[in-house]
Amino acid sequence: MPHIELPAGLPGIRGPMAFSPETARPLNELVNVLLRSNAHRPDSGLSEGERELIATHVSSLNDCFFCQTIHGAVASQHLGDDDWSLVTSVKCDYQQAAISPKMKALLTIAGSVQQGGKSVSPAQIEAARTEGATDHDIHDTVLIAAAFCMFNRYVDGLATWAPDDPALYKYRAQKVAEYGYTHEDHYMPTTGSPT
Repeated sequence: MPHIELPAGLPGIRGPMAFSPETARPLNELVNVLLRSNAHRPDSGLSEGERELIATHVSSLNDCFFCQTIHGAVASQHLGDDDWSLVTSVKCDYQQAAISPKMKALLTIAGSVQQGGKSVSPAQIEAARTEGATDHDIHDTVLIAAAFCMFNRYVDGLATWAPDDPALYKYRAQKVAEYGYTHEDHYMPTTGSPT
């Protein structure tokens, strides 16, 4: 049961965003720049799928079910991970997952940000650079991790609800991959099977 009266039937962050459209607008702008920013940062070597993996990893560390599930679904959509096995392996033990050494180094940085910004060490930054990470990659990793700590706390701090049906997340992931993030209700069913 949400801690405040949110619009009925809207899962996860969608409820608070519908409740407060004036804050939803800049939050959606931020997430679109962070997770879909290849066009804005042509010098970044992070794909949209890798950006979503960072968001998923941090959300998993924060135990935010809605965020780790939806962003894991979007990562899977971008990475062609139809059975979510890659995303699951990243959440369980990213050091053993079938991802690049650069992504492993960046996820280490993201995990340190999740613990606290001062936990990021010069050695972690150097390890990421050694694996080919650019300053933009490191910047975006830190900002994605920091932003998702905020998003996770927003979702769970208001005790929003999240559906259990993986089909709903897969459906939304397809729409997000195509249209980006929006608080509009037209692109994700709230309950039941997607149509």
